[in-house]
Amino acid sequence: MKSAYELAMSRLEKNAPSVALTPRQKAAIAEVDSEINARLAEKKLFLEGEMAKADPAEKDEIRRQLASEIQRLEEKREREKEKIRATKS
Repeated sequence: MKSAYELAMSRLEKNAPSVALTPRQKAAIAEVDSEINARLAEKKLFLEGEMAKADPAEKDEIRRQLASEIQRLEEKREREKEKIRATKS
């Protein structure tokens, strides 16, 4: 007898079968993750340094800028990963 989790996973697999990635695609996705993680770390370090020097009024703007940069980079990561997944190689 299957658990509720196993039943849900089998239904999900029928609706949207998972696609096996090639080693080349896996390496490309890992490279994208590495690049975006490095950019995120760079932005965080820079903006946290700026926040340390800023007065309280500017800190909120820097926090908004940091959140915006993080969101932009995460969206870029997902777009690039989807391009890689869509390629047939």
